[in-house]
Amino acid sequence: MQTYENLLNSVEKHRKLILSAEKYIWKHPELGYKEWKTSAYLEREFEKLGYTLTKAGNIPGFYTTIQTGRPGPCVLIMAEMDSLICPDHPEADRKTGAVHACGHNAQCAALLGIAAALKEEGVLDGLSGSVRLCAVPAEELIEIGYRETLRQAGIIRYYGGKVEFLYRGYFDGVDMAFMFHTSGGELHFSATKGSNGCIVKNVNYKGVAAHAGGAPHKGINALYAANLGMQAINALRETFRDSDHIRVHPIITKGGTSVNVIPSDVVMESYVRGADINIIYEVNKKVNRALSGTAASIGANVFISDRYGYSPLINDKNLLEIAEKAMRIVAAPENVSVKDDWSTGCTDMGDISAVMPAIHPYVGGAAGISHGSNYYIADPEIACVESAKCQLVLLHMLLSDDASAAKKVIDERAVRFPSVRAYFEAIDAFFRDKEAVVYKEDGTIILDY
Repeated sequence: MQTYENLLNSVEKHRKLILSAEKYIWKHPELGYKEWKTSAYLEREFEKLGYTLTKAGNIPGFYTTIQTGRPGPCVLIMAEMDSLICPDHPEADRKTGAVHACGHNAQCAALLGIAAALKEEGVLDGLSGSVRLCAVPAEELIEIGYRETLRQAGIIRYYGGKVEFLYRGYFDGVDMAFMFHTSGGELHFSATKGSNGCIVKNVNYKGVAAHAGGAPHKGINALYAANLGMQAINALRETFRDSDHIRVHPIITKGGTSVNVIPSDVVMESYVRGADINIIYEVNKKVNRALSGTAASIGANVFISDRYGYSPLINDKNLLEIAEKAMRIVAAPENVSVKDDWSTGCTDMGDISAVMPAIHPYVGGAAGISHGSNYYIADPEIACVESAKCQLVLLHMLLSDDASAAKKVIDERAVRFPSVRAYFEAIDAFFRDKEAVVYKEDGTIILDY
């Protein structure tokens, strides 16, 4: 028990640094793949602590690896740097509408606290293996158009920061990973079985412009085609099994240019979420059939761009059991909850869990509605300081005693893909850029979705 007290004290020594980081990052919110100030701030603080960093370069983010001096597994600990867009939040950035309405600022502060604690005398004593600390960009799956421009420019290949880092090889040599996400409620720590994955869809309906009052019969209304598409998706909902946790929620981001012009160019965005990538694939085919069929029904066309978003998160059972023990070291039993529930949200931590044992627990301290205009860090002691303490204890549990606990996690792992290469081959099959309706000269119509 004295060992755990020493670990907790090693974090407590850097309480001021941790809380200062939370406040700074809260006041400087940045959107995915734009977190340059946040990354620079964390880089400076890490370098002050004596760390040598590997920086992503053309996108924000970095990692550093700490060797214990004894052979063993490599454990990856991450924090997300990006914010959300919520312009009606009272503390949102006036120009961008950005605000940390999901608590990533607290994650970063906790990561810095872990980094500082690992420099304290004796903290690495008795540990085997290595630790990789990583500040990662772009978890929130927003501003899809901007991310596609980065993809087209060859800057990124994938929309999610963890997926991109995995693709770049920044997690090569890592054996397992964890990240504690900020949450609200009265619990200090919690976790579930896992959460959904998703596909990201950009849908562009094409019609023919015409005078809306004088000659509407000469036009083809792309907005009506889009509305029919949304109705068709709604009609499919009863075919979705409850156990698959399907969620489809399209929005129209461009619906026309002038009230007296038949809309000829209408843009929709959507996710298709689900608990299994094979189910997501099948449901997405239904959705594409609905979108293309409704376009054809009124003589319009539709261009469908599909991008794989995130894999479903499946928390590693053994790793989660060890994390629960660590939670109970830091917080009272009544403030800890680990349940066999399922979340219908998505995170690119799911992509990490697809190729290595990983967990994504939650740490309390926030108030308000997640992603909402009243969200803020109400108790930074829990959200930041307790989070860092729990993660440090978990790390110690994994790598102490010749890393026996970590080795058990590795030996009994149940990941979905045998290799990172196999994982990328699978998700690349979801990419699609296709005009889905083919009008032939003989009057026949082919749906190519």
